[in-house]
Amino acid sequence: MIESILLTSTRLCTFEQQRLLTNASGFFFARHDRLFLVSSRHVLLDKPSRHFPDRIEIELHTNRVNLAESSGFSIPLYRDGRSLWRQGQDVSGEIDLAVIEIERRALPPSTLLCAFTPAHLPAGDDLVEVGSSLLVVGFPLGFHDTLHHMPVVRHAVLASSFGWRFKGEGYFLTDARTHRGTSGAPVVMRATVSNPGRGDLPWLLLGVHSARLDVGSRDLRLDEALGLNCAWYADILMTLTAD
Repeated sequence: MIESILLTSTRLCTFEQQRLLTNASGFFFARHDRLFLVSSRHVLLDKPSRHFPDRIEIELHTNRVNLAESSGFSIPLYRDGRSLWRQGQDVSGEIDLAVIEIERRALPPSTLLCAFTPAHLPAGDDLVEVGSSLLVVGFPLGFHDTLHHMPVVRHAVLASSFGWRFKGEGYFLTDARTHRGTSGAPVVMRATVSNPGRGDLPWLLLGVHSARLDVGSRDLRLDEALGLNCAWYADILMTLTAD
């Protein structure tokens, strides 16, 4: 049986009309009867790099018995000149996280996926300590199981105190080896407290991987890269998915 955590994430490609632009990661979040795709905001729009896609395409499993069967599902990013996604913002500025709603009725009837819900966000009795073991579920450099259309999982460690905004920003740090294409991947930790609302997905959704961090004064010849990353707190999803 396939592990449920692997069905939460999907490979995301951005397009300008028919021209492929970039590969990234995304995952599913459900609230009530609504389904959302979550990714990094810069995947959908990034002015500094002049990245202006007009649609995205995700890959969906369509056969519960044969995971080699999949289908591309296209999602427009604009309607009548207005963006269809929601992005976060707080007192420190914009948050590199965005959600776009998926019309469930438009999905193939046999679609197979798993979605995080508000029950997967950390609660008061969930202990998340610095140094905790985490997973990042995504598609680094677009790499994945091309036969079964599955993401790969990278191990990470919580590198800053969870719950504190690092440098006053809305993210925490992870210590992990990451690459381009991982942007938008869920950062999760195995749940240690039982919660029936999590169903067959016994994981805590802590954050959304955004980017690698570096030190501007680093000597590129003498000093290795930090290997640290920022992950935006996932609780912002409660705001972005509100009616």
